Amino acid sequence: MSKVLIVETNVTRYQGTDEPTGLWLGESAEFVDEMQKAGVAVDYVSPKGGFVPLDPRSMKYTDTDIMRIYEEPDFVQHALVQTLRPDQVNAADYDAIYYTGGHGVMWDFPDDAALQAISREIYAAGGYVTSVCHGIAGLLNIKDDAGNYLIAGKTITGFTTAEEIIAGKMKVVPFLNRKVALARGAKFSKKRFYSEYAVQDGQLITGQNPFSVRAVARKLIAAL
Repeated sequence: MSKVLIVETNVTRYQGTDEPTGLWLGESAEFVDEMQKAGVAVDYVSPKGGFVPLDPRSMKYTDTDIMRIYEEPDFVQHALVQTLRPDQVNAADYDAIYYTGGHGVMWDFPDDAALQAISREIYAAGGYVTSVCHGIAGLLNIKDDAGNYLIAGKTITGFTTAEEIIAGKMKVVPFLNRKVALARGAKFSKKRFYSEYAVQDGQLITGQNPFSVRAVARKLIAAL
């Protein structure tokens, strides 16, 4: 059976503010729903392990499927209460890693060396490195064994500058995904704001925004 490692944030607030943020619920729950339908097992990891906060705004964008996953005791326990620490993960157990979003990831994903090492090992073994929305932050600084950025020369996507402006977060985010991706040598592809869009370039599969979760999941399932 295939197995995917889902990465979630531990960040509870937009840094420097009192405003809460965290995991965008649908970006984990919808992905899990697709994996369950395909018979693909999942585990959950976060930079610190343990508790994963939910972005309260994400609760306004739920549907029957998201709520069904959210109400599953196993999801609550392993995705929100007791996620694994990176040092508890054996990368060889996984066929893919999937970075979820929510603005919190912009602070704890980009420079996490342990998560980067897991991603690098999965990729080197022929596995897939995937993300959706702000989760692209987890891919931006990964380097291969030769010291090159993993995304260099690859077509990827993530939450766009236009979407950041619409979300009203331009003044609080620490960087813009597209700007950093281009600086790393990636080719940043996008569609109209808040349109479903996912792109695969070899072993990288990325989605633009919260509406692209299932598109990412389905591309990964087809690849697996």
